[in-house]
Amino acid sequence: MNSVIGEPLAAIPGLKWANRFARLGTDFYTDRLPSPLPTPYWVSRNQALARELGLDEAWFESQEALALFTGNQVAPGSRPLASVYSGHQFGQWAGQLGDGRAILLGEIATPGGPQEVQLKGAGMTPYSRMGDGRAVLRSSIREYLCSEAMHGLGIPTTRALCVTGSDARVRREEIETAAVVTRTSPSFIRFGHFEHFSYSDQHEQLKVLADFVIDHFYPACREGAQPYAALLQAVSERTAHLMAAWQATGFCHGVMNTDNMSILGLTIDYGPFQFLDAFDPGHVCNHSDTQGRYAYNKQPNIAYWNLFCLGQALLPLIEAQDQALAALESYKTVFPEALEARMRAKLGLPDARPEDKALIEATFKLLAADKVDYTIFWRRLCHFGTPAGREAVRDLFLDRAAYDAWALQYSERLAHADIGLVADLMLKNNPKYVLRNHLGEQAIQAAKLKDFSGVDTLLTLLQAPFEEHPGHDSHAGFPPDWAASIEISCSS
Repeated sequence: MNSVIGEPLAAIPGLKWANRFARLGTDFYTDRLPSPLPTPYWVSRNQALARELGLDEAWFESQEALALFTGNQVAPGSRPLASVYSGHQFGQWAGQLGDGRAILLGEIATPGGPQEVQLKGAGMTPYSRMGDGRAVLRSSIREYLCSEAMHGLGIPTTRALCVTGSDARVRREEIETAAVVTRTSPSFIRFGHFEHFSYSDQHEQLKVLADFVIDHFYPACREGAQPYAALLQAVSERTAHLMAAWQATGFCHGVMNTDNMSILGLTIDYGPFQFLDAFDPGHVCNHSDTQGRYAYNKQPNIAYWNLFCLGQALLPLIEAQDQALAALESYKTVFPEALEARMRAKLGLPDARPEDKALIEATFKLLAADKVDYTIFWRRLCHFGTPAGREAVRDLFLDRAAYDAWALQYSERLAHADIGLVADLMLKNNPKYVLRNHLGEQAIQAAKLKDFSGVDTLLTLLQAPFEEHPGHDSHAGFPPDWAASIEISCSS
């Protein structure tokens, strides 16, 4: 493939482009064509998402699709651009940031509604700062798999359509090869977009952006006396539900900067993420996070801190500070209620009782004391209703007396429940498969040798994580000892 972007492709079956974000005006972005990569190849294609988007199946396997999703050619009707935003990074104001290695191709009409299509790793933009605008195979596979894993778990997220690779060399801690991940979302607008225009006193643009988000994604906010306060409340509540889902699943994001927070309450920007192995509430998954700001147990409070930053950014539109603070208060109510509801489902409790909060807290305390494997505990607990199942759970604990006391408390709570219904509820809420770091690492090492079968196998398992998938128990087992030595950082 040439180093210069090719002529626009012919009309593509199933792709009808709209460019609503581009119509906001050039204060919000810079037009930017992707930078081509030499001799691209497919790493993995997400056929399930392609069907949801209404893509033509034959075209999705074509060289034209490979060229488009690598950034080597442009689709007719698309309007490639990089958006500008700012943000707080690790608690400090970082100023102007922007899409440093992501290029938005535009928005397509799909059976499920409009979806933006973005190439991550498609080359330098005006917002790349000192970066090269590229992504590497390692990080692209991680994002591809984890975004689909989160979707399979029922957690709001951006999606990943495909990964393409190239033997072009990219320097990180070491020399790696380039890759591009194509991701989709109803919108990639972040908290940082609002901060950018608020901190630079561009209040007219701030209003244009807020109106755009309300009109297209939160139309009910128009019904209130103060639509921008209503927007802040709606985003706060969506974010609260997202944090409850992360905490219940044992997911650590790793870099919850305000520019990595979706205005739609989606999980976005998969870098140094991790699903917990041993349950350690203070676990820090990001090797770059030396202060532990984004530890697992701090994520809910960090989300509120980020929402407070969003509230400050919206103050020129809300005007009354007390209205902004009142909008933020909803987070403090919704998050604990949402987390308790998710934990009751994981415990198989069909109804809510006052004593459930104490049982949930006792469960977390028990797991933390022995650093029990989080996912395996919950999956085994699904079979607590049988003697063999109870013993399998007990085998996870060193302090058997502490476990027995907890098991008695749990048994009493289930005393009059239908055990079959309890088990069914638990099996639908406790996944057998999550994207553990060592599984991702094994697939990445094989992919570096051009063996992509491990990526596709994980994709299949993670898209249906609550199913048994006979023959794949090794993907649901304990992590090997070497997994503890895997270091993931902001370059991951």
